[in-house]
Amino acid sequence: MPTLPHACLFAALAVAAFGVNAQEGAAVTDPHQWLEDVEGEKQLAWVREQNAKAEAELADTPGFKALEADLLAIYDSDDKIPGVYKQGDWYYNFWKDRNHERGLWRRTTLEEYRKPQPKWETVLDLDALNRAEGENWVWHGANCLRPRLSTEPYTRCLVALSRGGADADVTREFDLSTKQWVDGGFFRAEAKGGLGWVDQDTVYAYTDFGDGSMTSSGYPRIVKEWKRGTPIESAAVVYEGQADDMYIAAGHDHTPGYERDFVMRTIAFYNDELYLRNADGSLTRVDVPNSAQKSVQREWLGIELREPWEVGGRTYKAGSLLVAKFDDFMAGTRELEVLFEPSDTTSLAGSSFTKNHLVINVLDDVKNRISVLTPGPDGWTRSELAGVPEFGTVSASAVDSDESDALWMTVTDYLTPTTLMLASAAPGAAAPEVLKTQPAFFDASKHAVEQHFVSSKDGTRVPYFLVRPKDMALDGKNPTLLYGYGGFEIPMVPGYSGGTGKGWLNGPDGSRGGVYAVANIRGGGEYGPRWHQAALKANRHKAYEDFAAVAQDLIARKITSPAHLGIRGGSNGGLLTGNMLVQYPELFGAVVIQVPLLDMQRYHKLLAGASWMAEYGNPDKPEEWAFIQKFSPYHLFDPAKDYPPTLILTSTRDDRVHPGHARKMHALMSAAGKDVRYYENIEGGHGGAANNRQAAHMDALYLTFLWQQLGRGRDAE
Repeated sequence: MPTLPHACLFAALAVAAFGVNAQEGAAVTDPHQWLEDVEGEKQLAWVREQNAKAEAELADTPGFKALEADLLAIYDSDDKIPGVYKQGDWYYNFWKDRNHERGLWRRTTLEEYRKPQPKWETVLDLDALNRAEGENWVWHGANCLRPRLSTEPYTRCLVALSRGGADADVTREFDLSTKQWVDGGFFRAEAKGGLGWVDQDTVYAYTDFGDGSMTSSGYPRIVKEWKRGTPIESAAVVYEGQADDMYIAAGHDHTPGYERDFVMRTIAFYNDELYLRNADGSLTRVDVPNSAQKSVQREWLGIELREPWEVGGRTYKAGSLLVAKFDDFMAGTRELEVLFEPSDTTSLAGSSFTKNHLVINVLDDVKNRISVLTPGPDGWTRSELAGVPEFGTVSASAVDSDESDALWMTVTDYLTPTTLMLASAAPGAAAPEVLKTQPAFFDASKHAVEQHFVSSKDGTRVPYFLVRPKDMALDGKNPTLLYGYGGFEIPMVPGYSGGTGKGWLNGPDGSRGGVYAVANIRGGGEYGPRWHQAALKANRHKAYEDFAAVAQDLIARKITSPAHLGIRGGSNGGLLTGNMLVQYPELFGAVVIQVPLLDMQRYHKLLAGASWMAEYGNPDKPEEWAFIQKFSPYHLFDPAKDYPPTLILTSTRDDRVHPGHARKMHALMSAAGKDVRYYENIEGGHGGAANNRQAAHMDALYLTFLWQQLGRGRDAE
């Protein structure tokens, strides 16, 4: 199925930052709020002026062009692994390289895919489409209608295209057999939302239907059933959510013998309801906790708990994976089987059904362990998946859960290029077949990977990974980049990055390299829901204390020193590095803040910000603003303080995290005479870049900045 500080302290800060008249008790309007007009002529002129300054400082340097070219060669490389997904007899891939900036949707057979250089059949050329239509479409994916019989080919698809990489997109119907757009076919105008197949002449539509049809988060509030040949305005309403919900959608499960329709009501992150849509259009709620992640696969209901659940006379632990027979559960029985229960060091990283088995992926101190579970008359049995390497980040997912037990298995780490294998969950299966191995994009022979643990301020044990030169001197002078995220239950696991390897580990000239560290701080998912929930709302500071503890450990070990320690983070990670900048400036020699949240008083009023209040809190509630203001970098900034050199990066077309956050922080810091530079990509969406060329340019900017600042460093404290 589809799855989807105290008030007095703040007053002092406000006087410093915004000129609040404390005697009168009235705040002057934020002088930089005008920058929130994303595409205003005056605002974009300001952006171009800041961009020119950053380019002059960073891009007009001897090594920049060479670094940018090296990165682009990696991102455009024909030797990258073309990830595929199976659809009928074909294996589909979306590919971008130097000749196809926006990309090709293409397909091949498994026989061809096994070859070093497969022959591909182009289905849709996005660059050609852009030239023909005078557009700047960015690929957002295709949802293809499953044929009624397995012997029939897939023919109809709903293709989502975004202008410049924004979250908002259009949906157009495409014919795979003719490789043409369907004349008069389903079309959804530009908005956040989507279409989903019910049958060839019916779709579920959740999009902007006009005034009042979107939630306060800017996502669909209404889902309708839309028949071919009728105006979308007249489509029948299936479900209406509340204005303060986050997202409403619906989907049809096409699995033969288990066809069902579902409505998904997302109230907030990790707070959602799932409804079974009955034949008469009525809805029956799947009665499990809103915080649980729910999935339905054939006869099984999967329940991944984020909080303890007491049901049927038993309490199930948060982080557990439970299963039940779906029909029995809907009929009222509560016979649940525990397939995974977390320990102090383990969490569930993922699960995937094959035809006959369930493959579960467990993180144990941020290292993967994969098991195969098989249902039988006496319950579920467990075995290990054959051929799984002992080290590295491993993932496993079904190739076609209806037809076979085949698995895509990938293995990677910071220094080892990714390998893609074809494995099987079946008992006694042969060792996995290596299909593709990514080439080495940088010299990893001089580095080693280590895992360390450090005690945070409250005594919590926090892991971090360290990638260092084998001959590293413990003199505190090693240029070191520390990366983190710490939010939304997303774990930071090891992975191969040619760009980071070439641009940072190998160094600007290949003769000297940097140290790279990744902090597995609270707020993330490294230890499951408990790790995430430990840094929500009023406890957000714990994520920042964890990150500071890692930085302090790197310094204490004499791996680096504040003059040579830089940090980088994006989105929620940009909020992290923004807080490191204003709360722990003495620890760092350079700060990179990408596509960030920074103004936490207005974040919920900007684009999708309202959808994150479950993570951060609601600043309109005085009792919640009392803690939110303690992690709002825009308000914690003090013009009387010294701050390390800072680079802020964002995108005009980011319609998820508003570029106003980055713009206003740069304006605030600049007005105070701080060492800050700013670059805003005019396209790019929340990822920051719309194509490989833009990605290479932006990455070269931050890497050049870090080498400029950390190579020579600030004067030692």
